[in-house]
Amino acid sequence: MDHTRPATGVIGLGSMGMGAALSALRAGLPVIGLDLRPEALATLTAAGGQAATDAADLGARSEVVLVYVVNAAQAREVLFGPDGAVAASRQGTVFVICVTMQPADAQDICARLAQAGMLAIDAPVSGGSVKAAAGEISMMAAGPAAAFDRAAPVLEAISATVFRLGEDPGAGARMKTINQLLAGVHIAAAAEALALADAFGMDLAEVHRVIQSCAGNSWMFANRGAHVVAGDYTPHSAVDIFVKDLGIVTDAARGAGAPTPLSDAALALFRQASAAGMGRLDDAAVALFLARQGGRRLPGDPEEGA
Repeated sequence: MDHTRPATGVIGLGSMGMGAALSALRAGLPVIGLDLRPEALATLTAAGGQAATDAADLGARSEVVLVYVVNAAQAREVLFGPDGAVAASRQGTVFVICVTMQPADAQDICARLAQAGMLAIDAPVSGGSVKAAAGEISMMAAGPAAAFDRAAPVLEAISATVFRLGEDPGAGARMKTINQLLAGVHIAAAAEALALADAFGMDLAEVHRVIQSCAGNSWMFANRGAHVVAGDYTPHSAVDIFVKDLGIVTDAARGAGAPTPLSDAALALFRQASAAGMGRLDDAAVALFLARQGGRRLPGDPEEGA
């Protein structure tokens, strides 16, 4: 067993998981991937990775397992369900849980992993598909020092920054909740601003360029605004992801007794866009929804000209 090149399993080869898998391969790590989509497995194997038949097969072959599924329920299924990874894994395998979920779910899953003799890191990620592909994501991570030590070659390969937030699981999930509050509200605000600019008859490319040098700019305005200007709603992060994530934010806030009026409004917007058939489009498509509400069509609108 070469601890400088640990066999790395990646469960979930969406835009973030695929980015991690390919980054690990570039760093010379052996990578085993699992995804329900044959085309994702084909991409991985074409790059030099291996495909697992199920989560148990992946767990048996991995020293570090990155989990990039959609939610806590899926994480529990691939870890502890029939043919799950944990039962087949060697004692001391490191599980890096990169799923956006309620802090209580992160605490529960990491506790169950520890009880099974595994090492667990609560490590949601941020940075988007471009940074994931470049191995430059940020990780908000909490777990025992031994887990970080064993997973170090993998974490270095897939991330630019690992924020170590202590040993207690849930700290990563809490930080990700704050991040997603800001991200979701900023996407909604960017969409509203660009829909208003379109209603004013302004050149959206010019608006996008100018605002990036002004105080009203945000990372999300710069990033998602480019999608709106290009009329490209390829789902790097879909509308329905923020229906889920802002739902986590508002539920956690209610549990903490904290008011979140802006998050509530943004969540309502994402839900409305999803109900209008935009759930699987890029989350910038909330701008399409707002423009339609005003009787307009933005570039790239699937119903443009309808």
